[in-house]
Amino acid sequence: MELTAGHVWLMVAAALVLFMTPGLAFFYGGMTRAKAALNMMMMSFISIGMVGVVWVLWGASMSSGEGFLQIVGNPFATFGLEGITTPDGLIKVGYAATFAIITVALISGAIADRAKFGAWSVFVPVWVTLVYCPLAYMVWGGGLFGPEGAIGQALGPAIDFAGGTVVHINAGVAALVLVLIIGNRRGFGKDPNHRPHNIPFVMLGAAILWFGWFGFNGGAATTAEQGGLIWVNTLAAPAAAMLGWLVTERIRDGHPTSLGAASGVVAGLVAITPACANVSPVGALGLGVIAGVASALAVGLKFRWGFDDSLDVVGVHLVSGVIGTVALGFIALPTDGVGGGLFYGGGPAQLWAQLAAAGIAIAYSAILTAIIAYAIHKTMGFRVSQEQEVVGVDLSLHAETAYEFGVGGHGGSFQPLHELITGKGTATDGGAAGAKKTEPAAGKESVEA
Repeated sequence: MELTAGHVWLMVAAALVLFMTPGLAFFYGGMTRAKAALNMMMMSFISIGMVGVVWVLWGASMSSGEGFLQIVGNPFATFGLEGITTPDGLIKVGYAATFAIITVALISGAIADRAKFGAWSVFVPVWVTLVYCPLAYMVWGGGLFGPEGAIGQALGPAIDFAGGTVVHINAGVAALVLVLIIGNRRGFGKDPNHRPHNIPFVMLGAAILWFGWFGFNGGAATTAEQGGLIWVNTLAAPAAAMLGWLVTERIRDGHPTSLGAASGVVAGLVAITPACANVSPVGALGLGVIAGVASALAVGLKFRWGFDDSLDVVGVHLVSGVIGTVALGFIALPTDGVGGGLFYGGGPAQLWAQLAAAGIAIAYSAILTAIIAYAIHKTMGFRVSQEQEVVGVDLSLHAETAYEFGVGGHGGSFQPLHELITGKGTATDGGAAGAKKTEPAAGKESVEA
């Protein structure tokens, strides 16, 4: 079959969505402390590697095709992508893979500074297999929530065009579960060094995410009219959400912040994701404002309720994901003059379908994630030692530092942890002779950066 413009666009859209995960690495990496930036970025990059392999072997098969009890597809039906014979089959597989990659990468921001990289590397493929793939099948693969599914038949199909339930609610719930199992960082809510170390990185990451999100939402557009609506809504909602977040900060704190602007953009993108093809541009503006204000208020609850969602995954992705999903019950446009949300005279049917989708997604993700995370935590351990956390996970887990602050003398060098903490040890002179000299290594003051 000849390569069509539609095929080319889907491949471009898939590349845009894949680019979002390195963008997320910058967004999250800038929000952490300097001594944890590389580890945070690596958690996104290892997600690409792990999920890329899983998706080729069994992930794609589990999220589509014939399934078990309308919950999950057969992992062996197209194992290794064998038997995919449709002309655009592999293109669609590649596009779907990028969604799975960024979904699990989103979770990592909640456990910044304190998770073992090895434990995370085990969690990623297991979680994608047991949580993401089944939920993707239930919503998009012909499962429970589809037109032929049991819940879809009873309440009507839930609308989730690009991932409100499958991606954002799913990741937000999983993030909360991990936080509750692993525990809070040392000094949470008290240590001023927990502030973001590189706001320009955060804003760069948000810009890359926004850019890639046009492929995230628009890749599945089937007509020019639908594509245009999705593009405009993907512009409108995050723009309005950013303004809503900044106004909230101005009223609450007395000043708008760059971090707030970047976070507001992401909150608006999250909210419009399930609704991008099913609301008007004015509806997208309203949805964005609500999401921006709600998430700005929600991120502060972690201090009140005492759970250390380090980079606000719960406050942004779970909260705005629920808002975007449930809002469709009110503002979804009618299809060919039929149905629609309550504000368009469609009755409560769509609202019930959206509430059911959100509720079941929350319950499924919470239960399965808790089982997976608890098993890892009780066997290999999910959290680094206190000594490693004090020194910083970059140096203790990867033997690297993101910046030259004098820790160990060189950005890529490694010293035993007890030497870094006590300030005792030797450092190597970088001169031409390569002679060694004894000097105090960086102590607690340096590693607290």
